[in-house]
Amino acid sequence: MEKILKPMSGYITLVICLGLFIASIYLFAIGVDENITFVVLSIIIFIVFCFFLKGLMIIQPNHSRVLNFFGKYVGTVKDNGLFFINPLYSSQRISLRSENLQGQTLKVNDKMGNPIEIAVVIVWKVGDTYKAAFDVERYSDFVKMQSEAAVRHLAMSFPYDNLEDDHAPITLREGGEKINAILEQELTERLSKAGIIIQEARISHLAYASEIAGAMLQRQQATAIVAARTKIVEGAVGMVDLALKKLSEENIVELDDERKAAMVSNLMVVLCGEKAATPILNAGTLYN
Repeated sequence: MEKILKPMSGYITLVICLGLFIASIYLFAIGVDENITFVVLSIIIFIVFCFFLKGLMIIQPNHSRVLNFFGKYVGTVKDNGLFFINPLYSSQRISLRSENLQGQTLKVNDKMGNPIEIAVVIVWKVGDTYKAAFDVERYSDFVKMQSEAAVRHLAMSFPYDNLEDDHAPITLREGGEKINAILEQELTERLSKAGIIIQEARISHLAYASEIAGAMLQRQQATAIVAARTKIVEGAVGMVDLALKKLSEENIVELDDERKAAMVSNLMVVLCGEKAATPILNAGTLYN
């Protein structure tokens, strides 16, 4: 479990170290010419100087130091500045800054078995330095591997679109924020053991794999054409029905069943045709 330490300021120790260093040089210079005792004393002072100097520690903003004492976890320093700690402590630097992970494009099968290409962008940072330092081997590699596993699991859990699964509540293409939220939740669960906080996770690339992209494009186009034709036919039927009702209500012309059928046929051809209709002048009658 992470434990926050508040070490003492290192400025006083820095002044002491400078004094010891100057004293060591001064005694050494005197001892070389006068007395060997001063040389020995200067060496002892220099050793003390090095010992105190090892205890000085500078921590930059949004960085931390994990401290150990002969294999035992002592605590974590997250404050920034110059500090003095026990010189016998060993320390490990861990950055607390946010980092971007641009995942590589993965080729996986969606829920319906279609091969797709997917990639994500993840923004993460270290939240618990104890877990990041001691519960996993290398937390940065752990983030990469678990992120890839989470993306693969996400792609296999949902269809790419609803062309094959009409009842799919969420699809990868249209899921939007819901898909991103599901991805963030899964990444948080996977990376919590390493003390990692997921700040944002979004799909950056999503497409059918190259081997089926052409066929799927044709299928999407065909679906769009059928949907458009359906709307055109529905509109044409409504217009024909309205025309017949108006003609009947206003007694403009009386039409028997055969004439109504001919009129409906002509109107449907005009309204549903892809090209403009060419008018034909009928000089006779419908029955001749």
